Amino acid sequence: MMKIFKWVTKDTTIDFMKARKLTYTLSLILVAMSIVSIAVKGLNYGIDFSGGILMELKSADKIDVEALRKQLSNVELDDLNLQSIGEKGDEVVLRAQASGLDEKQQMAAVNQIKSSLGNEYEYRRIELVGPQVGSELKKAGIVASLIAVLAISAYIWFRFEWQFAVGALIGLFHDLIVTIGLLSLFGFDFSLTTIAAILTLAGYSVNDTVVTYDRIRENLRKFKKMSQYDLLNKSINDIFSRTILTGLTTLFASLALLIWGGDTLRSFSFTIFWGVIIGTYSSIYVSAVFLNLFNLRAAQDEKVLNPFGNVE
Repeated sequence: MMKIFKWVTKDTTIDFMKARKLTYTLSLILVAMSIVSIAVKGLNYGIDFSGGILMELKSADKIDVEALRKQLSNVELDDLNLQSIGEKGDEVVLRAQASGLDEKQQMAAVNQIKSSLGNEYEYRRIELVGPQVGSELKKAGIVASLIAVLAISAYIWFRFEWQFAVGALIGLFHDLIVTIGLLSLFGFDFSLTTIAAILTLAGYSVNDTVVTYDRIRENLRKFKKMSQYDLLNKSINDIFSRTILTGLTTLFASLALLIWGGDTLRSFSFTIFWGVIIGTYSSIYVSAVFLNLFNLRAAQDEKVLNPFGNVE
């Protein structure tokens, strides 16, 4: 591990640009697969959005999930789901859709569950969300996310020349689509907590891209005769150690949450964990490499784009 840290703190001379055609293809495949998964499989909306009952049960002994399911067979709830959590197997999360039930009816269902299970379990968490409240939360979550993404987009557009702004926005939407696609593919709960993680990912991704772009613009002013291909490579290498070390520290923290955070934080920690990886990747191989399609010197010096310039 120390050898890795020692290596990334040195000045690197990696030819990142060489792999650009391969990474273009990889990114297109990831985005296409994500869109297909979202369209076909959809999102596994959590209790926050779909409405229903969530309970966490704990027992003094290891819980037999199948026996517990038989105990609850008389409870009339849609899509009753039991999931064992924790290392000892003495904790279970119960989720149930409660379509059309108001709060009083949901509470009656909770009491029926407690009556069926008796006093063998400790009820560590009980959440009730009505279908109307869930629908309102879904709309509010979507609106809040759109406002946040639009605000980030506006900042990027005014912060950089339009070529940089387009690259940053492509990188941002690439990260969001691929992350939501993975959440859909693996069936993780999509809740308000997940939206918070996605917005955190958006901020992380944009911050990484902004740091890379600042170095590219600085080198454009400093190295007037260097080819654009070499300049982009040099700029990425200049901040590569910072990118990797920042990413690793965040990655280790999110990995700890993913392993030991429990079922409640599973979707949140996975989103942050994957977000660090895809955000680091896109800041180099989507946002930065995308700039090689333009003649940046002409755009910087003349403030116009020369699409026939030599960008190699």
